[in-house]
Amino acid sequence: MTLLIQRRWLGQCKPLRSVAAVTVAVLALAACSPKEEAAAPQAGAPAADTSAPLQVGFMYVSPIGDGGWTYQHELGRKAIQEKFGDQIVTSMVESVPEGPDAERVLRDLAGQGKKLIFATSFGFQEYVQKAAADLPEVKFEHATGYKQADNVAAYDTKTFEGAYLAGIVAGSMTKTNTVGVVASVPIPEVVRNINSFVLGAQSMNPAVQAKVVWVNEWFNPPKEAEAATSLINGGVDVLYQNTNSPAVLKTAQERGVYAFGKDGDMSAYAPQAHLGSAVINWEPYYTKVVQDTLAGTWQSGNFWWGVKEGAMDLVKIAEQVPQEAKDRVATVKTGLQDGSFAVWTGPIRDNQGREVLASGVVANDGFLRGINFYVQGIEGQVPGAGQ
Repeated sequence: MTLLIQRRWLGQCKPLRSVAAVTVAVLALAACSPKEEAAAPQAGAPAADTSAPLQVGFMYVSPIGDGGWTYQHELGRKAIQEKFGDQIVTSMVESVPEGPDAERVLRDLAGQGKKLIFATSFGFQEYVQKAAADLPEVKFEHATGYKQADNVAAYDTKTFEGAYLAGIVAGSMTKTNTVGVVASVPIPEVVRNINSFVLGAQSMNPAVQAKVVWVNEWFNPPKEAEAATSLINGGVDVLYQNTNSPAVLKTAQERGVYAFGKDGDMSAYAPQAHLGSAVINWEPYYTKVVQDTLAGTWQSGNFWWGVKEGAMDLVKIAEQVPQEAKDRVATVKTGLQDGSFAVWTGPIRDNQGREVLASGVVANDGFLRGINFYVQGIEGQVPGAGQ
C-alpha cells in the first residue's frame, strides 16, 4: 500500500510502503497536511446548512509573505472563511511553480475532497484545464486566465485601473519626466498595466516618457531590486511594478526616489518612497463564488471586476502628492464607479505612431485582453510582439 504525501511537504514526507508504515503515514499526514480553517459564522452570513462543509482549496504561485499578489489572495481566503464559518473549510498551498508540479497540487487538493479550487496565477492555466477534464465533479476558478470549461471559470481584477490611478500620481511627482516599470512576464495583463500607468502619468504631464525592465518572473526580489536599480541609473525617479514583492519600493527608498506598492498595501515597507498602493480586494469575488457554489448556482464564465465592484483601489496616497493629483484620482475613481470614465479611450497611439484607438472610441474587453504593444512615450518594444 502506498501513501503519496502532498507536494508542498515532500521535503519532510516520503512515500511509505508496508502495512506497518501505514500507521506512521497517517500520523505524518496529519502533521504535514495543509492548514484548514473553520470559524463560527458572522452575522449576515448565509445560514449554515446541515450537510458537510464545502471544501475549498487555494493554490498560490508565491509565498503568502510576498506583501502583494499572493498576500491579497490569502486575505480573501481568510475573509470568506470568517464570513461563511462552518459552512466551508479552506486550505492553501503556497509557492507552487508554474509547471507540471501545479497539476500534481491540483489533483492532490481534489484528492483531499476539495470541491472548489482557486488557482491564482496565469501560468497555471494549462494544468487547470488538464485536471478539470479528469475531475468534472470539482469546480475550478483560474485567476488571470482566459480558458474555460464546464467546470472552469476565469476571473481577474482590472489592475490596469489601479495602474492608471498610480500613473496620475506619478505624473505629478516626477522631476525628470521619466518614469519606469519593473515588469514580470510579457503577457497582455502586464503590458496593459504598463501602458495604463503611463497613460495616467501623461494625463497629468504630457512630457512623461517611460522605460521598462523585464525580469520574466512574478516573484524574485533580488532580480526586482536589480531591475529597479537599472531604471534609477537610467534617470527614472518614479517607479511602478508588476511583480509580487516590495523589493522595487525598498530599492526606491534606498536610492532616494519614489515608487508604488502593487496588489497589497506596501506602505510600511518603505514609507519615505511610498506614493500609494494599487490594492486588489479579492473578497467580493470570492464571496460571490462561495455563495453560488453553496446555493448550487455556480456557473463558468470570465469575470473581470475593478473599481466599480470594490475589487481595485489606490490607497495610502502620500501627503506630499499635490492636491491637484489627489483630486484627479478621486474624480477618476468616481467615473470608474459610475461608468462615466474609461481608462482606454481614444485617441491613443502606440510608440510607433500608429493609431490604435480613434478619438472617442472606448476599448472593448477583447481589445484590452489582447494588448501587445507599448503606447506612445514608452521606450523599446514588448518582448515577442514583433513590432
